[in-house]
Amino acid sequence: MAEIKDPENTVILETTKGKVVIQLLPQVAPEHVARIKELAREKAYDGVVFHRVIQDFMAQTGDVEYGKKGSETFNPGRAGMGGSAKPDLKAEFSATPHVRGTCSMARSQNPNSANSQFFICFTDAPWLNKQYSVWGQVIEGMDNVDKIKRGEPVSDPDSIVSMRVAADV
Repeated sequence: MAEIKDPENTVILETTKGKVVIQLLPQVAPEHVARIKELAREKAYDGVVFHRVIQDFMAQTGDVEYGKKGSETFNPGRAGMGGSAKPDLKAEFSATPHVRGTCSMARSQNPNSANSQFFICFTDAPWLNKQYSVWGQVIEGMDNVDKIKRGEPVSDPDSIVSMRVAADV
């Protein structure tokens, strides 16, 4: 297992494909990191599907409104259109590049619309640089991210089984 140097700023994703460990970057996007930890601690991400997974690009998840299996509002046809009940976040764009394993917030055309959805890059995606708020980097388990079922939308999608802040485990 990867050495977790800062458990308060590390999240552990158990996915249907295996474990993924993400080092959070509070120095890059403090408000986005705070939101990810807040939702993880509320267990909001548990059961959320990877609704948009594009080969050689990224795997998107985090729609806690429509993408959470077993919830009253779960709707596979709308997964990717929702967020959380929390207010949208102000953009925290940075010079941190989108490379393999980068975790960044999804948003609409409005730069200040990130809420709960995020994506993990399969490959370098330099065209996203300074346009999306980078909040983490996979430090273990990219082989499991690579196994996530592809599709737009994904039929019978993989999901986050649980997402926890390492300090709480």
